[in-house]
Amino acid sequence: MRSRLFAIRFMAVVLCMSLCTAQFVLPVRVYADEDDDDDEDSSDSSSSEIDELKRQIEETKAAKQKANETKSALASGMASVQQIIGSLQTEKNNVVTYVATLDAAMEQIQDDLNSIDTAISENRIQINEAEQAIERAQEALDEAEAVRQAQYDSIKGQIRFMYTTEKNTFLSLIFTSKSIADMLNRTQYISMIMNYDERKLEEYAKTVEAAEEAKQLLEESKAKLDEKEQELEAKLEEQKSKEYDMATLISAKEAEIGQYNAEIGSKEMQVAEYKKMIAEQDAEIAAIEAALRKQQAALAEANKRVYGGGQFVWPAPSYTRISDDYGMRLHPTLGVQMMHNGVDMAAPSGSPILAAADGQVIAASYSSSMGNYIMIDHGSDLITIYMHASALNVSVGQEVSAGDRIGSVGSTGRSTGPHLHFGVRKNGAYVSPWSYLK
Repeated sequence: MRSRLFAIRFMAVVLCMSLCTAQFVLPVRVYADEDDDDDEDSSDSSSSEIDELKRQIEETKAAKQKANETKSALASGMASVQQIIGSLQTEKNNVVTYVATLDAAMEQIQDDLNSIDTAISENRIQINEAEQAIERAQEALDEAEAVRQAQYDSIKGQIRFMYTTEKNTFLSLIFTSKSIADMLNRTQYISMIMNYDERKLEEYAKTVEAAEEAKQLLEESKAKLDEKEQELEAKLEEQKSKEYDMATLISAKEAEIGQYNAEIGSKEMQVAEYKKMIAEQDAEIAAIEAALRKQQAALAEANKRVYGGGQFVWPAPSYTRISDDYGMRLHPTLGVQMMHNGVDMAAPSGSPILAAADGQVIAASYSSSMGNYIMIDHGSDLITIYMHASALNVSVGQEVSAGDRIGSVGSTGRSTGPHLHFGVRKNGAYVSPWSYLK
């Protein structure tokens, strides 16, 4: 599911980038300076070119914005995929840790299997030994039984003989005895023989009984060993079942790890593709920015103001008295010989200050020496300066025409009284204002 969603989003981003790239065309043109401001057709053409450049710049800025938006979308998509990779890596590490636990459990199962196999082997050795002992006990029992049977048969024969020959035997003992003592001795001898045979028979019977008990004990021991073997075999089968289940689980988890690796690899390929597309987008943006700089430079060149020549409008109307002229002078407040880089026009405070020529205000501020001052760029590196004003009526960037009121005369800054200090700079240096004034 995540892969399908990513594929859809990935195709959307690629389509967006393709559209942005297809729409973006950089119409960069370089324009030459127009030196002839008196030609009305040339002026109209310059204005048209400036408007066209402004339009192209706006289009280029829009294209740059779209390219940046596409890059942001790509970066966002890449971040999402990287987050997915992080999650997959975490899940994979969890499974790897689990497999390590399963491996340890499998080792324990195999150790238990080995222990059970060893126990079964040892038990079977004991069973073999018990079977051999039972065989030996059976042989001893058979032998004892045979001896006992032989003794029994012998005694039985003697008893039968004595029973059938009892009268003759007793008479023979009586009549053949030399004396009563001899008869008693013979009778006692016969009794001793009979007693010996009976004792022997009892001994053989006990031997047979002991042999039977030993055999029975051995058989009971073997039965226990057989029962133990059955238990061990059952445990062995149980451990083998556990081993099979564990091996199956480990195999499944290893396959799961393989799937994680494949998915992570796929996502890393997507990240690499994102990086490639972002790099391409960066190159696209760099190209747009380079084109934009060229367009802006062309616009600046087209907008470059050119001074058309001619004399300035008098900046302090109705007040033509010069209180201090351009050139070296004794500074009124510092008391040293210094270059006076303008002309001071004596005028009452609050009287108007006019723009000497068409231009653009490039400064409208205050300083401790100039007081409130205004600077106007007239093009062709020609600038006029108006100092010590009591008020400023213009702001930086404002376009003014010759004769527009730009401020009011005052005595701000380093000044000895109300007046307008009017200066002219050409090519970055002060020049005499009289070259431009009526």
